[in-house]
Amino acid sequence: MKVIPLAFDSMGVRSMATLVETGDTRILIDPGVALGKVRSGFRPHPIEIKEKEKRWQTVREQAEVCDILVVTHYHYDHHNPAEPGVYAGKVVFLKDPANNINYSQRMRAKEFIRRIKPVAKKVEIADGNELRLRGTEVKFSSPLPHGTDTRLGYIIMVNINERGERFLHTSDVEGPSLPEQERMICEYHPDILLCDGPMTHMLGNQYPESALRSSETNLVNIVTECGTETLILDHHFLRDIEWRKRMPELFKICETRGTGVMTAAEFAGEKNNLLEANRAQLYARYPVSREATFKNPHDQQDGE
Repeated sequence: MKVIPLAFDSMGVRSMATLVETGDTRILIDPGVALGKVRSGFRPHPIEIKEKEKRWQTVREQAEVCDILVVTHYHYDHHNPAEPGVYAGKVVFLKDPANNINYSQRMRAKEFIRRIKPVAKKVEIADGNELRLRGTEVKFSSPLPHGTDTRLGYIIMVNINERGERFLHTSDVEGPSLPEQERMICEYHPDILLCDGPMTHMLGNQYPESALRSSETNLVNIVTECGTETLILDHHFLRDIEWRKRMPELFKICETRGTGVMTAAEFAGEKNNLLEANRAQLYARYPVSREATFKNPHDQQDGE
């Protein structure tokens, strides 16, 4: 099995787009790329916009040669309704658009499905579903909260098992901070766990300290109990410039056990490029009219 991160926050954009290649199929999880609408009082810098265009082009090219596309939920950094052609001729597994979903995502899902259904080979509900393709087994979790409660809706995890080698993509669990999220991860016993991590850039505001502590405890439990060999932490976590300092016990335990902990960029052999976390510095180093950035063609699909 080959796991290839295509676009992530450690790569300069909001995304968890991941290509998984097995001997039987090619699966693209969450083909979407976005930018944070406002950070440190600034709209996306032109450098961020350029990186978004570059990463989206990569996602689009990889989608063309994939068999299966997966959308774990309907935030714009995980799907792109503006380009339905990306899903043309593909088997598409979607978060259930009618059950365990909040109002805004239900409305987005309805419009998204209307656009892709005429071009997709097949559209399937992912929640709790599974499929086997010779030596590759794909299991989609039951719906789990997007974060610490259900105000942001629900997500599904994607577990891929190729002949005993297990990979798990958590989508937006924001931690995981809840017992049911930890339990679901442990059920899959992933060798490689790709997790979005706690939302510490909003710590004390929209993300409580208690959720961070629960996330660290849960990740320590996962690493020690599930035999995870590689832990990839990214997405929400990499919007915080101080991310390495937020969960010291986890990093200590992983070092002791020999568990690799890295960002998606590092896993892909790239340098970390935390553009959103450094947005204020981008404007300081490369000045541009703040007003000019408020009117750009990227607004519609930016943010979550």
